[in-house]
Amino acid sequence: MLCVNDLLELELFQKLPRARLEWVCDRAEEIELANSEILVREGDLGRGFFILSSGRMSITRLSEGVEMPIGQHEAPTFFGEVQVLTDEPVPVTLHALSPCRLHLISGDDFIELLHGCREFERAIFQVVERRLRGLESFIRQREKMASLGTLSAGLAHELNNPAAAVVRSLQNVVPALLELQRMNLVAGRHQVDEEHTQEWLKARDDGCDAIVRHQIDPLTLSDREEELLEWLEDYGVKEAWKLAEPLAAAGIKIDTLNQLIARWRDDTTEMRDLGLRWLALSFDVMSMITSGLKGAERISDLVRSMKSYSYMDRGAQQLIDIHEGLEDTLRLFAYKLKQGIEVRRSYCCDLPKIMAYGSELNQVWTNLIDNAIDAIATSGVIEIATTCDRDNIRVQITDSGAGIPTEIQSRIFEAFFTTKPVGKGSGLGLEMVRRIVENRHRGTISFTSNPGKTTFVVCLPFSEPEG
Repeated sequence: MLCVNDLLELELFQKLPRARLEWVCDRAEEIELANSEILVREGDLGRGFFILSSGRMSITRLSEGVEMPIGQHEAPTFFGEVQVLTDEPVPVTLHALSPCRLHLISGDDFIELLHGCREFERAIFQVVERRLRGLESFIRQREKMASLGTLSAGLAHELNNPAAAVVRSLQNVVPALLELQRMNLVAGRHQVDEEHTQEWLKARDDGCDAIVRHQIDPLTLSDREEELLEWLEDYGVKEAWKLAEPLAAAGIKIDTLNQLIARWRDDTTEMRDLGLRWLALSFDVMSMITSGLKGAERISDLVRSMKSYSYMDRGAQQLIDIHEGLEDTLRLFAYKLKQGIEVRRSYCCDLPKIMAYGSELNQVWTNLIDNAIDAIATSGVIEIATTCDRDNIRVQITDSGAGIPTEIQSRIFEAFFTTKPVGKGSGLGLEMVRRIVENRHRGTISFTSNPGKTTFVVCLPFSEPEG
């Protein structure tokens, strides 16, 4: 049973008269917990106000499926006041790290106790403020880390294909170049006349130029390849299928091949086959190099986007191009958008730059675009539009998702409020967006939502944001 001396160990209860302390002891329900036993789970409704008289308890919160430790309660202490005051679900899980003895005071009794003593009430609200600030700070940091982890996973996914293309090209190009050198030596021994050599070189240069400039229509490539394969097989060229593809990719026509081998029709097939293989291998090497360069450029673009996204090597405030920030964010979400989501852009062509906190604005675009992707779920459309007037830049992000239920629309900017399942959302994403837009940039954020269309509108002034 709870006694007055147990209560007096806590400074909070030293503010109450003895009669009120005895009143608390009479109403307290004793709870015993074994080691590792759970008292409350994240998402449960609040049970009341707890006094921990002995033992130690762990405080954890689910983050992306992982139970993250936040802190501990060690006797003597108290907790549970926030849920009594707000009627919100418990934001954390509490389990015993050692055998624990607790006492539970019902929510109604706690409220009566709170209103009966001004000093007690003041002390409780000071604790509430401190605890909420600590929890918010922890979750905000976890939110940033989770966001960074999501973007890093997406970046790694996007980097994988171009990196593989570069590796594959470098692995294959070396033996191909060595084979070309061997062919050149063999051709040199046959003393091919200069005019004929120039015809082969021109065909090679024109084909390589077509590969670099992507001049060949992909729709006609298959038909061209079939024609070349048939021509090569008619001439008895060995492994003709290996030559048909690179020749077709370079746009080589059958008339060109007929002209090139015309001087060797009555000669041995050695030089004819050597010339055709040299030409096809030359195009193969150019395709490898082009593919490798394309992969390297894609990697460079992604790294540049990530650097621009985070505004590395720059001061806190910069002249910001809103379109660059939106595009950098979209590039980092490319792996999610490939699942069937179409992005439509309607950008103001003469949108001016503004002084802003670049990395913070990118957090805004990240949260809004990520929420739009989640709202669509499988397939749909995200529309991004920018406009400007004399005083503001206006950014609209619209998704074709299910919409935000009317009954919760008034709460979506509240701290810790989330519609996602336990462990999937901290409830600080939109609260952080509001804070960055309104407090840091003196702008406004609003939204409208109906089934099939939700639009968030961010207005940012041209004037310099607050420091």
